[in-house]
Amino acid sequence: MSPRRNARAAARDRVPVRRSATHGRTRALGQHFLRDRSVVDRILELVCPTPRDLVVEIGPGRGALTDALAARAGRLLALEIDAGLAAALRERFADAPRVEIRQSDARRFDYAGLRALVPDPEGRVLVVGNLPYSVGKPILAALVESGPAIDEMALMLQKEVAERVAAEPGGKTYGALSVLTQVAASVRLAFTVPPGAFSPPPQVDSAVLHLQARREPPVPIADPARFARVVRAAFSQRRKSLANALAAGLGLATDRARRLAEAAGIDPGRRAETLSLAEFAHLAARSGEAHPR
Repeated sequence: MSPRRNARAAARDRVPVRRSATHGRTRALGQHFLRDRSVVDRILELVCPTPRDLVVEIGPGRGALTDALAARAGRLLALEIDAGLAAALRERFADAPRVEIRQSDARRFDYAGLRALVPDPEGRVLVVGNLPYSVGKPILAALVESGPAIDEMALMLQKEVAERVAAEPGGKTYGALSVLTQVAASVRLAFTVPPGAFSPPPQVDSAVLHLQARREPPVPIADPARFARVVRAAFSQRRKSLANALAAGLGLATDRARRLAEAAGIDPGRRAETLSLAEFAHLAARSGEAHPR
């Protein structure tokens, strides 16, 4: 195929880009609009929306994913923080009764009530989104904290963040974000996305995470709030030993933090990045006895 024909073929695979008055504001949020239809298709293949399902799209932007989701989902709720983009999408989908465009901040949206919006009792709640770089982590945290309200997710994030979410114990990318996400959902990094798939192109690669919510954590967690507190404390000073990090993060004397780790069967000289989910669960259970009242 000639270079000219190659260029024409590539153009057909791009979602048309429309400029708007909100362009500068959305770019300030770290938002890069998806425009590659092949990426859209791969995202759809991950969650396979059906007429029984409710799909929540976060950050629809100019609608590259929205069109495809609207054609497959039983109901589509798109959350867009930008008033101008939300208004444009409402006009575009004015004749689509199963599509609702809501101007909303996905970091603060109440995901707990989504189950009531599913069009079929046997349907699923799916979340799909190209998350703005600057707010990707807090949006992910809000989704994870919603628990069983969501069945499955396909989320595009900055590749570095996606790798942290999916990381296994023992590496520098493994941290509190990894642990707190993985106790709530099975996580895998499905595929990477190059800068050219977006407008404007970011300076780094992106990646799509596939998350499937767990009905129960993979390890026993009696008190989720305490578990999260212990995990964050353990990673609060990554370069220090577990005992020192816990002492600082939980407000304990170092000797007491050391005994806490030992009571959980963990060497207090280890670093947090080496602990498994099960070891964090043991540590959290013991911390209920050691945490100051």
